[in-house]
Amino acid sequence: MRHAIRALGWAANIFWIILLFFTVTAVYSAFQLKPEFGDPNTSTLDSTMTVSLPFSLANGGFYDVSNLNLTTLVKDSHGFPISDSSTLVRLVTHGSNVSVIHNMSISISRMAAENLSYMLFNDSSFVVDIALDLNYANAVPFRISTNSTMPWGAPLSNLTLGAISVAPFNATHFRTIVPISFENHSYFTLDGTVQLELVDNMNNLLGSGKALLSPSVPPQSSYGYSSQVFVSDPTNIRAVRLYFDTSVFSYGPVVIPVV
Repeated sequence: MRHAIRALGWAANIFWIILLFFTVTAVYSAFQLKPEFGDPNTSTLDSTMTVSLPFSLANGGFYDVSNLNLTTLVKDSHGFPISDSSTLVRLVTHGSNVSVIHNMSISISRMAAENLSYMLFNDSSFVVDIALDLNYANAVPFRISTNSTMPWGAPLSNLTLGAISVAPFNATHFRTIVPISFENHSYFTLDGTVQLELVDNMNNLLGSGKALLSPSVPPQSSYGYSSQVFVSDPTNIRAVRLYFDTSVFSYGPVVIPVV
């Protein structure tokens, strides 16, 4: 019996030595994990803008990293969720490193359809919550979290209605020239059409016209166009309704009063 107790004592001592060794080496190794983010790249396909974020992890420790999960939640400046994305790496063996591209997809058409439409006209910023979850040495769960901001440029920034000019056209109608302009502060090129409608104070349609976004409006450039609309009585014009139909989004009406 005495030998059995002594053997159990030795086993307990060995267990605690192994546990202490593992703890010390695991803590040391955890500090040898070196996550790194590269510069993001932005691209647009159809109505989706994709922000590609390069990520790498160098595992300089003694143990493997498993189930590395990089997640991001993109929100507007008011906290409304826009996009959530996840990238999973099953295994990063000790002494190695891994590089992946984490993609964050943002639907511009969804922004236009929901209560984020203000971002079509106003420069702002996204808030990006970043979380990195992993399992270290198949025993220790680990999480790193932070947040960052990402600038957003409005595609229809400074949308402006110029002074409407009127000239007689025939015995019953007048030709009105309606200038509109905006600045494309976004990451993508705009092409398509702008439909114009002139209405009176009861929202009755007086006349309509169409402006082409041609040539296309590239990022960080301005657009200006004067569309002609024929009306019978220009003195009744009280507002202009604009409908945008582009390859990236459709939105309207934007109602601009005529002063």
